[in-house]
Amino acid sequence: MIAKVTNKAIFSSSIFSINFVTYPTNHSVMNHIDHVQHGRYYKLNFVLIKPQAGGVFKCSKCIVNLFNRVYLFRPDMYEHSVSKIDSGKRVLLSFALNI
Repeated sequence: MIAKVTNKAIFSSSIFSINFVTYPTNHSVMNHIDHVQHGRYYKLNFVLIKPQAGGVFKCSKCIVNLFNRVYLFRPDMYEHSVSKIDSGKRVLLSFALNI
């Protein structure tokens, strides 16, 4: 059984959104690219809680990676994933901009 992600929208418009996302134990995100219909897509993720084990974010090219806690990247251009969370949870505040 796949663990359920909790994604709470704090703000959402056609070009900008803010989400509070919780990934539980046993969850992973396969390598993928986020397709958008038009424009450039940017994500700025702040990892508020890191799992005790696993849950490592990987991106083929990050614009910014500060201490493996703050990531700015182009999910529409570069493959990204999160390894399986073996213990604990991964909580992030995510800002998305499509311009």
